[in-house]
Amino acid sequence: MSALTWSPALALQQPQMDDTHQEFVALLAALGDVAERPPAEQLGPLDRFIAHTVAHFGQEDAWMATIGFQPENCHARQHAEVLQLLHEVRRRLHDEGEGALVGALVPALAEWFVPHARNMDGGLAQVMAATGFDVATGTMRHPPDAPPQDTPDGR
Repeated sequence: MSALTWSPALALQQPQMDDTHQEFVALLAALGDVAERPPAEQLGPLDRFIAHTVAHFGQEDAWMATIGFQPENCHARQHAEVLQLLHEVRRRLHDEGEGALVGALVPALAEWFVPHARNMDGGLAQVMAATGFDVATGTMRHPPDAPPQDTPDGR
């Protein structure tokens, strides 16, 4: 059950982000492939997907922090909500044997991912390009202007 296939339409022209997104799509497809199997056979693919997603979202969150996004932004909040969902599905799969959850999770994440990648990640990629952000060093050639600082005399 493949709910999502990588295509050039998903590319954001930011190589590291595009590579990570391709891996996300592939791992989601692998998870879909085991969605009808017994819960014990779903755990390994789910754990691989979760490990990838923790690193994937962590990297994007770190980039946003370095560039100067507000800590509580909607992009990072979506990441946190998806991770919370993944951990709850994993808990229920492991502890309660609720294998049907993976079958529901895969298409829901596929539906969520496309607009998230286009809008949230696309916006991040644009800011990265505009600031000359280097993913390898975490530096910007053109950092955004610092907010104005109040002076003691109010000017």
